[in-house]
Amino acid sequence: MKRNTHDLLLSFLSGASWAFALIGVWVTFQSFIFLGLVTALLFSFLFLFIALLVIVVLENLLLSRDRYDETLKQTVLLEEIREGMLRTSSDT
Repeated sequence: MKRNTHDLLLSFLSGASWAFALIGVWVTFQSFIFLGLVTALLFSFLFLFIALLVIVVLENLLLSRDRYDETLKQTVLLEEIREGMLRTSSDT
């Protein structure tokens, strides 16, 4: 399967977002632990929510790109079928 720069960039950003989410939650928890366990957990969950939102957006972009590529393939196939049907009907 041929992948272009756009797909590679989205895949890289998706992986980087997962790493950012995991490391960021740990750093956020460690940064706010001095305020108490509940506060540190609250800020960690808030950070995790935002990071997962970014991951969902990136995954949605990847799925949209895949859907677009499949639509292009289907369009080419349908045009070939139509041309074949038109040639068959004009031969008779």
